[in-house]
Amino acid sequence: RQVFSGQYHSVFKGRGMAFSEVREYQYGDDVRAIDWNVTARFNKPYIKIFEEERELTVMLLIDISGSNNFGTDTSFKLDVITEIAAVLAFSAIQNNDKVGVIFFSDKIEKFIPPKKGSSHILRIIRELVDFKADKKGTDIAEALKYLTSVIKKRCTAFLISDFISESYADALKIASKKHDLMAIRISDVRESTMPNVGMVQLKDAETGEVIWVDTSSKEVRNHFTQNAKKFSENVVDIVKNSGVDLAELKTGED
Repeated sequence: RQVFSGQYHSVFKGRGMAFSEVREYQYGDDVRAIDWNVTARFNKPYIKIFEEERELTVMLLIDISGSNNFGTDTSFKLDVITEIAAVLAFSAIQNNDKVGVIFFSDKIEKFIPPKKGSSHILRIIRELVDFKADKKGTDIAEALKYLTSVIKKRCTAFLISDFISESYADALKIASKKHDLMAIRISDVRESTMPNVGMVQLKDAETGEVIWVDTSSKEVRNHFTQNAKKFSENVVDIVKNSGVDLAELKTGED
């Protein structure tokens, strides 16, 4: 029913208006649009003219750290992240929007500036499938700071990660004020429940630390589940308190 129809624009917050020019005030103009600096300079009222922005810039922040090379169902977390990112990229290009990508671990691994076009999308898909990270850690704050520094205009950003990272609450708040930010958290069922399979060796994919765990102990399994629940609740609290929407997906789910 709107003059400007779009496929997914309406679900995102923000004005969607870009400054166009300044012109002299005419009877009936909205006084809230008066540009007081120009008015003072010329001693006559001038107003700002805005135009509807129909073109979005979509930024994908992709976590390619070591912890995403894990999965106990039909796919690894990284496979799910790749699929979501590809779907978002194709959706954006179908809507004639620009798409850019920031690949990150505990550093910025690669930045692909936002552009339009099918060849650009295919390049992004190739990078999603083939890119190998130099580092294995995770630093979400670093990725968000990089986003706010390189993308000056308001954009729609998707942060796709397992959120196994520390101290990113402040960076998330700052980024969400500047951009329309959506968080998508990927997890695996074995990150919250441990099966009873006796003594097993577990390795931290990011630090390389190896430990032996007695999964036959009910106390150990309960402790593991409680810790995982606490971690999940903490992620939800941080994201929601930053004013960011959160979607949660598990490996093996559609």
